[in-house]
Amino acid sequence: QVHVVESGGGLVQAGGSLRLSCAASGRTFNTYRMGWFRRAPGKEREFVTAITWSSGNTAYTDSVKGRFTISRDYAKNTIHLEMNSLKPEDTAVYYCAAGTRPGYGVGRQDGYDYWGQGTQVTVSS
Repeated sequence: QVHVVESGGGLVQAGGSLRLSCAASGRTFNTYRMGWFRRAPGKEREFVTAITWSSGNTAYTDSVKGRFTISRDYAKNTIHLEMNSLKPEDTAVYYCAAGTRPGYGVGRQDGYDYWGQGTQVTVSS
Protein backbone atom coordinates (compact mmCIF):
# COMPACT_ATOMS: atom_id res chain seq x y z
CA GLN A 1 0.00 0.00 0.00
CA VAL A 2 1.17 3.51 -0.85
CA HIS A 3 -0.21 6.67 0.68
CA VAL A 4 0.05 9.98 -1.10
CA VAL A 5 -0.67 13.31 0.55
CA GLU A 6 -0.83 16.63 -1.25
CA SER A 7 -0.07 20.04 0.19
CA GLY A 8 0.38 23.60 -0.98
CA GLY A 9 -2.90 24.61 -2.56
CA GLY A 10 -4.52 27.98 -2.00
CA LEU A 11 -5.84 31.18 -3.51
CA VAL A 12 -3.73 33.24 -5.88
CA GLN A 13 -4.32 36.04 -8.35
CA ALA A 14 -4.00 35.48 -12.07
CA GLY A 15 -0.38 35.62 -13.12
CA GLY A 16 0.80 34.40 -9.75
CA SER A 17 2.52 31.21 -8.68
CA LEU A 18 1.91 28.27 -6.38
CA ARG A 19 3.91 25.21 -5.47
CA LEU A 20 2.22 21.91 -4.73
CA SER A 21 3.93 19.00 -3.06
CA CYS A 22 3.04 15.34 -2.80
CA ALA A 23 4.63 12.96 -0.35
CA ALA A 24 4.41 9.21 -0.87
CA SER A 25 4.81 6.78 2.00
CA GLY A 26 4.42 3.07 2.58
CA ARG A 27 5.55 0.55 -0.04
CA THR A 28 7.11 3.15 -2.30
CA PHE A 29 9.91 0.96 -3.61
CA ASN A 30 7.81 -0.16 -6.57
CA THR A 31 6.57 3.28 -7.62
CA TYR A 32 6.82 3.53 -11.39
CA ARG A 33 5.32 6.95 -12.03
CA MET A 34 3.74 9.82 -10.16
CA GLY A 35 1.49 12.42 -11.59
CA TRP A 36 -0.88 15.31 -11.06
CA PHE A 37 -4.44 15.42 -12.24
CA ARG A 38 -7.06 18.09 -11.70
CA ARG A 39 -10.83 18.42 -11.64
CA ALA A 40 -12.30 21.80 -12.43
CA PRO A 41 -15.85 22.66 -11.36
CA GLY A 42 -18.34 20.85 -13.56
CA LYS A 43 -15.66 19.00 -15.51
CA GLU A 44 -14.09 15.56 -15.58
CA ARG A 45 -10.79 14.92 -13.89
CA GLU A 46 -7.95 15.46 -16.36
CA PHE A 47 -4.25 14.76 -16.66
CA VAL A 48 -1.88 17.63 -15.91
CA THR A 49 1.65 16.24 -15.68
CA ALA A 50 3.59 13.15 -14.67
CA ILE A 51 7.11 11.96 -14.00
CA THR A 52 8.59 8.50 -14.41
CA TRP A 53 10.18 7.72 -11.09
CA SER A 54 13.41 6.04 -12.18
CA SER A 55 14.27 8.03 -15.30
CA GLY A 56 12.83 11.41 -14.39
CA ASN A 57 11.14 11.70 -17.78
CA THR A 58 8.23 14.13 -17.69
CA ALA A 59 5.07 14.79 -19.65
CA TYR A 60 2.64 17.70 -19.63
CA THR A 61 -0.76 18.43 -21.01
CA ASP A 62 -0.59 21.15 -23.64
CA SER A 63 -2.42 23.79 -21.61
CA VAL A 64 0.27 23.89 -18.92
CA LYS A 65 3.44 23.48 -20.99
CA GLY A 66 5.88 26.28 -20.30
CA ARG A 67 4.05 27.30 -17.12
CA PHE A 68 4.10 24.21 -14.89
CA THR A 69 7.12 22.14 -13.88
CA ILE A 70 7.06 18.78 -12.16
CA SER A 71 10.08 17.57 -10.24
CA ARG A 72 10.96 14.75 -7.87
CA ASP A 73 12.97 14.40 -4.72
CA TYR A 74 14.03 10.79 -5.06
CA ALA A 75 15.36 10.49 -1.49
CA LYS A 76 12.18 11.87 0.09
CA ASN A 77 9.67 10.10 -2.19
CA THR A 78 8.19 13.48 -2.94
CA ILE A 79 7.17 15.29 -6.06
CA HIS A 80 6.56 18.98 -6.55
CA LEU A 81 4.54 20.98 -9.00
CA GLU A 82 5.67 24.52 -9.65
CA MET A 83 2.83 26.47 -11.22
CA ASN A 84 3.61 29.85 -12.74
CA SER A 85 1.60 32.34 -14.77
CA LEU A 86 -1.55 30.89 -13.31
CA LYS A 87 -4.84 31.50 -15.08
CA PRO A 88 -8.41 31.39 -13.79
CA GLU A 89 -8.94 28.26 -15.88
CA ASP A 90 -6.31 26.50 -13.74
CA THR A 91 -8.78 26.62 -10.85
CA ALA A 92 -9.42 23.04 -9.79
CA VAL A 93 -8.86 20.42 -7.17
CA TYR A 94 -5.41 18.98 -7.85
CA TYR A 95 -4.82 15.30 -7.15
CA CYS A 96 -1.53 13.50 -6.78
CA ALA A 97 -1.36 9.90 -7.89
CA ALA A 98 1.16 7.08 -7.87
CA GLY A 99 1.33 4.18 -10.28
CA THR A 100 3.19 0.92 -9.76
CA ARG A 101 2.66 -0.82 -13.08
CA PRO A 102 4.58 -0.13 -16.29
CA GLY A 103 2.90 -0.29 -19.66
CA TYR A 104 0.43 2.55 -19.21
CA GLY A 105 0.59 5.95 -20.83
CA VAL A 106 1.31 8.61 -18.23
CA GLY A 107 -1.99 10.35 -18.94
CA ARG A 108 -4.16 7.29 -18.32
CA GLN A 109 -5.90 7.44 -14.99
CA ASP A 110 -6.19 3.66 -14.82
CA GLY A 111 -2.38 3.54 -14.75
CA TYR A 112 -2.39 5.02 -11.25
CA ASP A 113 -3.10 2.86 -8.24
CA TYR A 114 -3.03 5.33 -5.35
CA TRP A 115 -4.61 8.76 -5.13
CA GLY A 116 -4.45 11.61 -2.68
CA GLN A 117 -7.44 13.48 -1.31
CA GLY A 118 -6.75 16.54 -3.43
CA THR A 119 -5.83 20.13 -2.74
CA GLN A 120 -7.79 23.15 -3.93
CA VAL A 121 -6.15 25.69 -6.22
CA THR A 122 -8.16 28.84 -6.89
CA VAL A 123 -6.96 31.50 -9.32
CA SER A 124 -8.82 34.78 -9.21
CA SER A 125 -9.05 37.11 -12.18
